[in-house]
Amino acid sequence: MSKGILGRKIGMTQVFAENGEAIPVTVIQAEPNVVLQKKTIESDGYEAIQIGFADAKKPNKPEAGHAAKAEATPKRFIKEIRDVKLDEVEVGQAINVTTFAAGEVVDVTGTSKGKGFQGAIKRHNQSRGPMTHGSRYHRRPGSMGPVAPNRVFKGKLLPGRMGGEQITIQNLEIVRVDEERNLLLVKGNVPGAKKSYVTVQSSVKA
Repeated sequence: MSKGILGRKIGMTQVFAENGEAIPVTVIQAEPNVVLQKKTIESDGYEAIQIGFADAKKPNKPEAGHAAKAEATPKRFIKEIRDVKLDEVEVGQAINVTTFAAGEVVDVTGTSKGKGFQGAIKRHNQSRGPMTHGSRYHRRPGSMGPVAPNRVFKGKLLPGRMGGEQITIQNLEIVRVDEERNLLLVKGNVPGAKKSYVTVQSSVKA
């Protein structure tokens, strides 16, 4: 069964293993989450729990009423976790970092850094032309496609806005769980800028 928690990416550092090896880790601050709602097959057509993280600054009435059912404050970051044993979870229950243990493998989902308008080389990893010997073709996108349809096909890899997308990094190992400071130390990097919200869930492949 799946389990998960919402948190905020603090940044990266390194910890040392017993053999002296330096392990790069991402620090995720995951203060206790609140279960806001339980979704069942009878009422919603699927089973899941809705959890919230970080108090909302200016909640509207529907948000406040929804949180009041769980006897909680309105939350700014809300996600659903599926494949959860609903019998073991109650509305209003707190979920903290001890949900996970060191050595467990997780998937981390976040929003990648926005990089603005970028060319085809940076955005799609295309190759450039020669920079010397009279070449007048350097970093352009190249062919727009065949002559026949007289148009550019949908899906053509062209310059445009890059980043700001939801990305999931799979099979990351939890190196350490700090219950006192509500921290998860995850091996490797996770998507997003510092202070951005991330979702940590049980790995679907492990």
